[in-house]
Amino acid sequence: MIVLSLTPLPADTVPLPVMLLFVLVLSIFLGFELIAKVPSMLHTPLMSGSNAISGITIVGALLSAGSGNGTATTILGTLAVAFAAINVFGGYLVTDRMLAMFRKKDDDS
Repeated sequence: MIVLSLTPLPADTVPLPVMLLFVLVLSIFLGFELIAKVPSMLHTPLMSGSNAISGITIVGALLSAGSGNGTATTILGTLAVAFAAINVFGGYLVTDRMLAMFRKKDDDS
């Protein structure tokens, strides 16, 4: 017999690491399923959109670097800004190269 309770469970019922692991695994499966359903011609715009979303990490890194909560936070925030910038700019370069494959070649004759 299954008993359903209408009272909510306390927030500390599930340990935080277990909840975070659940969210990680769920996001991996969801991301894989979403990407697997996209036709190959739409992967380039999808990559460009995900690169734009990656730009949000630069905002978080800038907030971390400029928070003034200590030397370690500033150093790690600065590294995060550098790596996030490399990720975003590299992603846009790859997207541009992929779009170049679809452009028509100009004849100079």
